[in-house]
Amino acid sequence: MKFEVGFDVAVGNRRSQAAQMTIAPGNREGGPHNRHRGADQWLFVVAGSGTAIVNDRRYALRAGTLLLIERGDTHEVRNTGTVDLKTLNIYLPPAYTRHAIELPAAKG
Repeated sequence: MKFEVGFDVAVGNRRSQAAQMTIAPGNREGGPHNRHRGADQWLFVVAGSGTAIVNDRRYALRAGTLLLIERGDTHEVRNTGTVDLKTLNIYLPPAYTRHAIELPAAKG
């Protein structure tokens, strides 16, 4: 994985998907309306520090943190540190196309 600034879908199949996200200091991803309607997201912090806000609840992020963001949860990830915040994200089922366009909720 490259862990360049931004979001990149790395690998996946029809049941799961892995992506990397790198947020520069002072920046954020997501917000009060951001949610994955069709997928759970496991967020693992590889490096850096920050804060995740999930359904208006704050969680401290640092290297080694593992956080479950369940389907439908609103969420935002903020880099509150001085170096890039690097995360590995696992989605079950996949939440994005290969080109990082969000998929609709699965039926069934």
